[in-house]
Amino acid sequence: VERGILHPSAMRATSQQPARLLLRLLLIGFFLLSIAAGVTDKLERGQKLTDGDTLVSSGGSFTLGFFSPGASTKRYLGIWFSVSNATVCWVANRDQPLLDKSGTLLLNDVGSLVLLDGSRQTRTAWSSNFLPASAAAVQLLDSGNLVVRNGSSSTSLWQSFDQPSDTLLPGMKLGKNLWTGGEWQLTSWRSADDPSPGDYRRTLQTTGLPEIILWYRDVKTYRTGPWNGIYFNGVPEARAYAGKYPLLVTTSPWEITYGYTAAPGAPLTRVVVNYTGKAERLEWDASSREWNRIFQGPRDPCDEYGKCGPFGLCDPEAASSGFCGCVDGFSAANTSALVVKDNSDGCRRDVALDCAGGTTTDGFKVVPGMKLPDTQNASVDMGVTLEECRARCLADCSCLAYAAADIRGGGDGTGCVRWADAIVDLRLVDRGQNLYLRLSKSEMGGRKRFPTLLVATTLPSAVTILLLVFMIWWRRKNRIIG
Repeated sequence: VERGILHPSAMRATSQQPARLLLRLLLIGFFLLSIAAGVTDKLERGQKLTDGDTLVSSGGSFTLGFFSPGASTKRYLGIWFSVSNATVCWVANRDQPLLDKSGTLLLNDVGSLVLLDGSRQTRTAWSSNFLPASAAAVQLLDSGNLVVRNGSSSTSLWQSFDQPSDTLLPGMKLGKNLWTGGEWQLTSWRSADDPSPGDYRRTLQTTGLPEIILWYRDVKTYRTGPWNGIYFNGVPEARAYAGKYPLLVTTSPWEITYGYTAAPGAPLTRVVVNYTGKAERLEWDASSREWNRIFQGPRDPCDEYGKCGPFGLCDPEAASSGFCGCVDGFSAANTSALVVKDNSDGCRRDVALDCAGGTTTDGFKVVPGMKLPDTQNASVDMGVTLEECRARCLADCSCLAYAAADIRGGGDGTGCVRWADAIVDLRLVDRGQNLYLRLSKSEMGGRKRFPTLLVATTLPSAVTILLLVFMIWWRRKNRIIG
């Protein structure tokens, strides 16, 4: 390189320096502006947050502040997605709304986090339930979790994730703490304008195999099917998004819980139980700036809990027959002359089982493609093979069906879940599992059409049909002879 003449690479580096310097100045400027504007993610002891102020998580994903939902003028303290101010994921004072903008969130001198209502003689509208501790600070994390910490310790004294509203975010849990007896569950809003606890709850059933239940008050309305080691058996669409949002079920001496995480770079997501009785998973589309639904439950008539009654089978493609049928070896319990529309009576066994005194001639028939029945009262043993499971069920006269509890290893699966009472809430589902149903030896021969529709015909109707068939045959025969 001649003296006084810059190499092209050196010229590029020199030309980029002003741009880099400008970018640094802009970032410093934004930082100073944020400080000047009071944007922070933390409250120290003695500091307060008034209506109009906010905490913003360090990455900017979540905001905490005061809001009025929908057409309501009442004020609530909540956390929402920064990209969508109307999408509130947590509310502190759900059933204690403020009537005006006099509310104040305060980390008081004794280390308690309290929401004060200035319009009612500074009444406490809400407070976090933890024992006061020295040098406490409250911080909004970029996960959407509001935490109270003891000084610089990473251990939280209290967190909003332990008091869910209607939304499950990555890192949250549903289920039970076996040490304290506490439970994590979602509760819907009362309406679009009222975040007070509504009629719908979403919980993790922890007896039998873990599965998620949607309740209307104290009545089951929908279940996901049991956890099979990969996903909940009745939600095969979870396989499509499990790479972005891995599902986690934890069973230990300390807890039985379900949750999920978000892979790096995955879009924002949330699971919500809404006031209309639907559980939904939504994903944020940054280009359209709106939420896209990627799962909903219940999704069709067959997701209605127990729609077809005991031993009934629901087929979402069989709308013409009322969706309901019976598994092999069973017939409609309701003997109405019409297609049964109210299927609560379900199905009854055609031939009694032969099992007593330690001997049996019964066998098992495979019912494929199933969302497995409710496992609330089922027996579960994860440490046996499916063949051992069959032997145990066959040797127990009260065992009516069995299935694999874990499908992670492929093949027919491993582990054992056994049912000793009525099979309830059975439906066809994509990528469903095999259910092995106990039947009498006489039912093990032929394979009748599956499912058997819940259509019962009275004797006079049957005679009429036979007469019509005979008349048609007789007329055709006479024509041929003529």
